[in-house]
Amino acid sequence: MENYQVSPKVKELFDQVTALEAIQKGIAFIEADQDLCIEEQIALTLIESPTFHEQTRAAAYCEYFKALGLEDVHVDEFTNAYGLWRGTGDGPTILVEAHLDTVFPFGSVTEVIRDGDILRAPGICDDTRGLAILLSTLRGLKESGVKTLGNIYFVGTSREEGMGSLGGMKDFLDNHPEIDASVSVDGAWVDGITYEATGFKTYEVNFYGIGGHAYGAFGRMANPLHAAARAIAKIADFQVPEDPRTTFCVSNFHAGNDAGVHAIVPKATIKFNFRSNSQQILDELNERIFIAIQEACDEETARWGKDTITWDSIQYCEVPAGSQDVHAPIVEATYLIANYLGGNVFFSQGGSVNGNMAVARGLPCVTLGGANIDINVHNLNEFFPTKDAFKCPQEVFILLCMLAGIEGYSSTLVEKK
Repeated sequence: MENYQVSPKVKELFDQVTALEAIQKGIAFIEADQDLCIEEQIALTLIESPTFHEQTRAAAYCEYFKALGLEDVHVDEFTNAYGLWRGTGDGPTILVEAHLDTVFPFGSVTEVIRDGDILRAPGICDDTRGLAILLSTLRGLKESGVKTLGNIYFVGTSREEGMGSLGGMKDFLDNHPEIDASVSVDGAWVDGITYEATGFKTYEVNFYGIGGHAYGAFGRMANPLHAAARAIAKIADFQVPEDPRTTFCVSNFHAGNDAGVHAIVPKATIKFNFRSNSQQILDELNERIFIAIQEACDEETARWGKDTITWDSIQYCEVPAGSQDVHAPIVEATYLIANYLGGNVFFSQGGSVNGNMAVARGLPCVTLGGANIDINVHNLNEFFPTKDAFKCPQEVFILLCMLAGIEGYSSTLVEKK
């Protein structure tokens, strides 16, 4: 963002923290820690972890936390793996997390291929790299000798992807109201800063009628497939704002089968997803879509006047939208740190990431790790370039110290509740 200016207060805290010998010691340690961090990334990648099946990886991740001395390490009832870095008790409580799950089914990962400074495997980055970053950050904290004022929860969250709908993050925040600020690591770089939340909803809608022979029953009944098509046509004509960014997509349309190619179907199904960076617009779009669905059923029913097309719906996903000022202290601090580490910084106003759940609650939050390169995320050909990979854990380390405060040396970036 051109001409982005930070407040003197945030700049003063940044200068104060980065000037400390302990912080410089932690930064240097994390750079030297890169090889171990990469080895852990590989080991975790080989523990496959499809959404809703994160238990084995969660248990393994807890073993890393125990070895690094966190307190209260365990896998909770929501399959989140976490432990507590205990501060002095005089500061805010901070959450730092990366998600455990990947989009790939079991059997997708058999090896991690090294190709020079490139690692290749499904899930090698999204978000296994984030999990490894948290471990390197934690070692940096330990080696620096820093004593934070605030407590820090290190968490591997479950059910971020797809139908998981950021569920692990939601459950953790629901059960830890003491959280004062949140940092999500979803990626591997110091370039992207996501500070707002794109909300989304995903539905299945089923249309029902009597069904019958395409010739013999013609004119005697309404057609659910035609009602579904009318609904799709209405939705396709919607106009939505570009800012705040809003989108919609009917992604699945199914009815009948080849054996019944000469039949009026008794049922037709559509699935659709819509998103917005505004919760108000998201809710308004939700209402508009279901009004269009009812109108489509009414029109198809009236067309034949013989029977009534009905419908029902199943909601698969609901993620809230949320906004945060681009000049919130946590955003400004992240910008300064990313520049300090040589990042080509850009801001993402929206995104469907775990940070949504924090932003929507009004918590100071950033999601880190975005970049301007395509590494085939969510693709079997996903890869990860290891050059300068230490920079993101350095970013997380400095930001956590600014958020939680350092005993005897600095104030905190956010307030304790």
